[in-house]
Amino acid sequence: MLAYEGVDTEYSLEGKTAIITGGAAGIGYATAEFLAKKGVNLILADLSPKAVELAAGFENAIAVVGNVCDRTYPAQVIEAGVEKFGKIDILVNCAGIVALENAETISEGDWNRTIDINLSACFFMAQAVGKYMIDNKVNGSIVNMASQAGVIALDKHVAYCAAKGGIIAMTKVMAKEWGKYGIRVNAVSPTVVLTALGHKAWDGPVGDAFKATMPSERFAEPEEIAAVIAFLCSKGAGMITGHNLLVDGGFTIQ
Repeated sequence: MLAYEGVDTEYSLEGKTAIITGGAAGIGYATAEFLAKKGVNLILADLSPKAVELAAGFENAIAVVGNVCDRTYPAQVIEAGVEKFGKIDILVNCAGIVALENAETISEGDWNRTIDINLSACFFMAQAVGKYMIDNKVNGSIVNMASQAGVIALDKHVAYCAAKGGIIAMTKVMAKEWGKYGIRVNAVSPTVVLTALGHKAWDGPVGDAFKATMPSERFAEPEEIAAVIAFLCSKGAGMITGHNLLVDGGFTIQ
């Protein structure tokens, strides 16, 4: 059980250690930058060798380069993190892809790859970190990256929507089962985020038309998602678990 220790008005994360999958780009890297400013030790888990260079740019960070779909990878990441920093307090599952295609024509390969990276790999990393936290009595926090696509239908997103819907359901079950161990598990569901890939997909007339349908009339910046993740990992969110937090400029309220 996670005992009440009072609300930390500073939302401090000083000295915590976080694994961030997909930590070398996009929301993952923005989260790494944000958490580093909060005094968090970082483990960047990414397929790209660039993760090593990026980790060197932080005061307390390492990179573990590998494929999230490799079922031995979670143990490698945890082992490296514990060896360097002593324990793991936080997992942020950001690694993901999108394959855009109509439901009647999406290939088996694109379907399987999307589900494997976006859902299965996320599950097995969370499973491994959750078990580590249980075994070592760590009152930890896990944040899984879902999407507004997990709660609404988007054209050409059938595999992506299925994977992100699965993330939300998975998050709720883990929160229910692991709450007694002091582990909180939440999901974050952004709208379009203006990462490099977000700009590539949504700059121009298509993006302008989408923004016009949103109460915010704009897309999210990566650091806005990172700030939400950091809050969910802090004691300020001590009573939030099993929640899917939509960060979508009000798009899904319509």
